[in-house]
Amino acid sequence: MTPTSLPRQAASPDEGPPAPAPAEDRKHVVRRRWITAIIILLLIGVPAGYLAISAQQSRQSGRDKASKVGAAQVRPGWPSKVQRSIYEAPIPPNAWRVGFLETNNWRTSRLYTQFAVTPPELDAFLASVGTSRKELTPGVSISEHDTSVAGWNWESKTGWLGITLEEEDPRPTRDITVDLSDDKVSKVYVVSSTTP
Repeated sequence: MTPTSLPRQAASPDEGPPAPAPAEDRKHVVRRRWITAIIILLLIGVPAGYLAISAQQSRQSGRDKASKVGAAQVRPGWPSKVQRSIYEAPIPPNAWRVGFLETNNWRTSRLYTQFAVTPPELDAFLASVGTSRKELTPGVSISEHDTSVAGWNWESKTGWLGITLEEEDPRPTRDITVDLSDDKVSKVYVVSSTTP
């Protein structure tokens, strides 16, 4: 006889059904449920919290960028050293009432700057950009469009002098207007334009 053809042995009458597992005590059940709840909370809560924080930071970053890009007028502050270098717009270190605005589109990028300096600092500034007070001509050298974008107003005074310093690409062209109506303070307005 083959092993598969052997008759099955009947279970002995002394063997009963298997004994049931001992019941869990109440403390163990409660502890297991708490651990399960904490694990679920961590698996769901931590990623959800991270996503909420990331979304808030992204929204805030977007608002900051939009406020910079969407600025419609010159605002107080110094342009970065990189901006001043790219647009060749040196601002004397002792200048005050400094403000700037940068605009960019597919054709032209512009940096609008304004500042106040003493007359000797004005002469140093003009020399640093390759001109002098003698080269300035009566009137405003900044266009009406740029005046409107920057939020400047030329109507209140008549002591305006200006010059346009044109350069070959990729160097920027600079329109400079100076208010010399005050003997002690010279106000300078510069629009530096580059084409990408």
